[in-house]
Amino acid sequence: MASEDSKYSSQTLAETAPVERWTELEHLTEWDEEYYNVYTGKKFGKWVMLKTLRPELKDDPQYQAMIEKEFDVRYNLAHPNIIMINDFEDVPGVGRCIITDDVYGLSLRKLIDSGKVTQHHIDQLKHQMVSALQYIQTNHIVHHPIKPERVIFTENIENLKLIDVGFEQKPNLEPQDVDDDIYNYGLILRETLDRSGIQDPHLRRVADRCIDPDPAKRPHTVESLRMAIEGRSPRNIYMAIIAFLALMVGILAILMLTR
Repeated sequence: MASEDSKYSSQTLAETAPVERWTELEHLTEWDEEYYNVYTGKKFGKWVMLKTLRPELKDDPQYQAMIEKEFDVRYNLAHPNIIMINDFEDVPGVGRCIITDDVYGLSLRKLIDSGKVTQHHIDQLKHQMVSALQYIQTNHIVHHPIKPERVIFTENIENLKLIDVGFEQKPNLEPQDVDDDIYNYGLILRETLDRSGIQDPHLRRVADRCIDPDPAKRPHTVESLRMAIEGRSPRNIYMAIIAFLALMVGILAILMLTR
C-alpha cells in the first residue's frame, strides 16, 4: 500500500507542477526587422513569436514609445490573413516584447527564390492578400510597404499571412497610402508571375495596371483592384444596369399595349 501511495503522490505532483512560462526561446535572425529582433519560443507550452527592440535601441525613449504604439495599433486587429498580437510583456533574457501567434511556413520571398511558387500561392495572392489589404485600409492602418518577405504561407495548409502590419492608425488614410498599397501589390504580383513562370495573362495585365507609371491609370481603391482581378469593371456593371432597365421598360411597354 505504501508503494501505491508513493506512486499516487508522484503522479499528483507531476500533474500539478507549474508549467514554466517561457521555454525554447530562439532568435530568428532571418526574420529581424529594421528596428526589431524576432524570436520564437513557447509561452506556457504554446509556440508564439516575439518581437523586441534591437539591443542598441532598448533604452531609447523614442523607440520604446514606437513599440508601445505599434502594440496599441495592432492589438485589436482581427483578420484570418494577418498575424494577430496576443500580449506585450517583459520576457527574461529578451526584453519587452510584442507577442504574436506563431507562424510556421515559408515567406513568399523564399518560395520565389527557390522556384516553389505554385498556382495555389497565386490564388492566395489574388484573394486572401487582397482581403487583408482591404481590411487594413478599412481600419485606416498605416504600415510598412508590403513585400514578399512580409508575406508568409503557413506550413501544410499554406494559408497566406501578412506580418509586420501596422504602426499607426489614422482617422483617414491619405490617397497616397492607398495608392502605395496597390502599387506594391502590383510589384509582388508581377515578380511572382515572372519568377514562377506561371502563365496568367489576365493577372499580368492587372499587375501592370497597378504599377502603371501614370497613377491615374491604376486602380484607385482595393475594391476596384478586386473587380479588376475578377474581370469586372464599373463600366460593365453600369452597362448591365442600363440593359436591365431597358429590358424592364420594354416588358412594361408590351404589357401596356396588350391590356
